[in-house]
Amino acid sequence: MSEEKTSGAGTARPGRRTPLIVAAVAIVAALGITAAVGLGGNDDKTPGTGSGSIAEVSGAEDSTKAATVLDRPFTKPSLVLTDTKGQKYDLRERTKGKPTLVYFGYTHCPDVCPMTMSNIAIAKKQLPKADQDKLQVVFVTTDPERDTSAELAKWLPAAGDSTFTGLTGDFSAIQAGARSIGIGIDPPKKEGDKVISMHGAQVIAFSPTTDQGYVLYGEDTTVEEYAKDLPKLIKGENP
Repeated sequence: MSEEKTSGAGTARPGRRTPLIVAAVAIVAALGITAAVGLGGNDDKTPGTGSGSIAEVSGAEDSTKAATVLDRPFTKPSLVLTDTKGQKYDLRERTKGKPTLVYFGYTHCPDVCPMTMSNIAIAKKQLPKADQDKLQVVFVTTDPERDTSAELAKWLPAAGDSTFTGLTGDFSAIQAGARSIGIGIDPPKKEGDKVISMHGAQVIAFSPTTDQGYVLYGEDTTVEEYAKDLPKLIKGENP
């Protein structure tokens, strides 16, 4: 999870981060067994409300790679939200058959969110124009009360790329969508003059051939690592 504390004056300091999914699957992959990754604190198995989805990782996984390839991919979240133009955006329908990277974060994040968007944007620009046009990058806010369509429209071009899609909407729907692909997010909490936000920091790549999320990237993934993997992801191949 990623935790940031933001004061009412707009200054921010990062808190402790633990990329739960990537850390868990990397450790289990190193042991050569299958990982079952759960989120949440109860035994309710309903998608998006309980312990989360299951991620299976091959025991042959190369721990030196930035990507974690899943044996059992995630189904793309059934999310219908609002884009930066104030229009309805059906994630499944609009990205069907397209290589898609999905990330959950927020615009007031002081470091990991803008860094992730920047790294992907720089790597994308190294692709041939035709491949750049194919790649879809979707940023879903975890702080919809502050991240309006207009706010996302201003932030995304500066943090990443003007072609990136920014989505906002009902928090409970966003949280359920995130948990359905194994990413935990908590509602932003006000403590005095501060707002505390926590969210998983993984990027999930969805295949253009199956529309399944089969690759995870952690918050430390570099521009070079994205640049190396994107040509394969665009073709629906494992990195």
